[in-house]
Amino acid sequence: MTPELQRMDWMPSPPLAPIDSPLDFDHLSRMTLGDSELEQEVLAMFAEQAVRLIAAMAALPTDAGALAHKLKGSARGIGAFAVADAAASLETAIRIGHNQPHAFAALKEAVAEVRAAIETILKH
Repeated sequence: MTPELQRMDWMPSPPLAPIDSPLDFDHLSRMTLGDSELEQEVLAMFAEQAVRLIAAMAALPTDAGALAHKLKGSARGIGAFAVADAAASLETAIRIGHNQPHAFAALKEAVAEVRAAIETILKH
């Protein structure tokens, strides 16, 4: 098989079916190469970043779409796919100019859920 046609099995991807936790721990483990200390560090950084970004987006400023995009990427990196989906919905709502407050509220809720899960993890 030629190199350009080879399948790349190492690329992480979100789960195909919903998971019970706000975090996909398999995805997080793949992204941190199974290093539990790195997992905890990344989770703590995400939790802090999420608080800052949610606060910055609260009044839906002109850069809220870019802030939501940033949060979406970070959330995907740690396996917080519900946060990533909610951030994507906010991006779309801002772009089309419809239902931004509802999309922001859903994002805040998703962030609160994942932060609670992270807090539980970091306590152990």
